[in-house]
Amino acid sequence: MEEAVRRSGVEPQSEVRRYVLAPMRSDDVPEVSRLERRCFTNPWPESAYYRELREPDRNYYIVLRWQASGAEIEPEPVVTGGPLARLFRPVRPRTSPHPIVGFAGMWVIYGEAHVTTIAVAPEHRRLGLGEVLFLTLISEAIRRGAEFVTLEVRVSNTAAQALYAKYGFTQRGVRPRYYSDNLEDAYIMTSPPLRDPAYRQQLLQLRDQLLARLAAEGIEILEEAA
Repeated sequence: MEEAVRRSGVEPQSEVRRYVLAPMRSDDVPEVSRLERRCFTNPWPESAYYRELREPDRNYYIVLRWQASGAEIEPEPVVTGGPLARLFRPVRPRTSPHPIVGFAGMWVIYGEAHVTTIAVAPEHRRLGLGEVLFLTLISEAIRRGAEFVTLEVRVSNTAAQALYAKYGFTQRGVRPRYYSDNLEDAYIMTSPPLRDPAYRQQLLQLRDQLLARLAAEGIEILEEAA
């Protein structure tokens, strides 16, 4: 993941910037592919996303849209259902003209959730949006009953490694020459057990810290209700 974590203090912003999390749909794939080509040197073909979206029981893909205009969004009642069941204020599903500025996905198979991709548009980085996407994946992995989360990350991508380490992920191995564009190695990183009560509590604390940071940045994250 390319999004870096800014640690400096920030002052509250008067103008709210809204972003909406939503399930990735087939109609989103061309726009996702265009964004991916801006973010990565070895993007997936569009056909890979269409294939992934055909198996929603095994795969989970989301997009993050920037609500650039002042259009109103109709809120939903907040529904509770678990420690991380609903991270952000829900809104009703709707067809959106707003641009996709981030996306993420994972597989969930045999009790393991494996992060396949996370990307944020260059002009929207350093705002915590990559962390929003990452935490949303972890939350969904918990909801689906996964026991842990794994991922690969470039050995040179220290910013992403720092974010993953913040969430308790540790290096468990190396995949030599994993990335096809430059044959760079990848670290394999794995989360603590997702069912561990202490880790669940840590996630809640990290969520609260993230929400406070977003509020200070003048950012509101809405989540399309299922």
